[in-house]
Amino acid sequence: MFSGAQISLYPMSDDYVGIILDAITALDPWRANLRIETDDISTLIVGPPEILFPAMRDLFVAAARTGVHCTMHVTASRGCPGEPDDPICVPGDTLAPDTPLQDRIAHARTAVADAQTTGQTIAAQFSLYPLGLGHHMDEIYGCIEFLKASGTFETSKNFCTKLRGDAGPVFETLSRAFTSFGAQAGHVALDVTVSANSPSAV
Repeated sequence: MFSGAQISLYPMSDDYVGIILDAITALDPWRANLRIETDDISTLIVGPPEILFPAMRDLFVAAARTGVHCTMHVTASRGCPGEPDDPICVPGDTLAPDTPLQDRIAHARTAVADAQTTGQTIAAQFSLYPLGLGHHMDEIYGCIEFLKASGTFETSKNFCTKLRGDAGPVFETLSRAFTSFGAQAGHVALDVTVSANSPSAV
């Protein structure tokens, strides 16, 4: 299976270069488990699904702790049929392929409840796309049920769900949405925007 994410970080500061370069060092502890490629638009991180979101959490929190308004856009994908399998992507924390939906919801809720906090409050909005499934709406509704009981749910919006809370549980919520819903061996995509220190936060 192939799993990865294209990420773009946007600090709203004249010192955006320094903030980005300093934040990237937060990926160092994860580099042994990730393949990282950067160009002038985004950074691709490839690796096990359960590693991607903690790595992105650390990157974003490092930037947000400067106190400036920061956003990050993420397009994450697992199981894309157009990508070759990559040994670095072998998941280490997977549920059995036939795990019932209610058991997956309960497992995801426990993981979020156990997530470490960071001390950094963030907001996020995201959309889940379980692709190639005849019962994809069952998976989406199951994910929504999980989200509403996650402790990070803020509101439903057009085309997406908004989360708010400490970065630790919020990124764990995103991770569990990505890994627990949709066929375990199927193609799932996630579109995410994360924000911290927004002057328009309400």
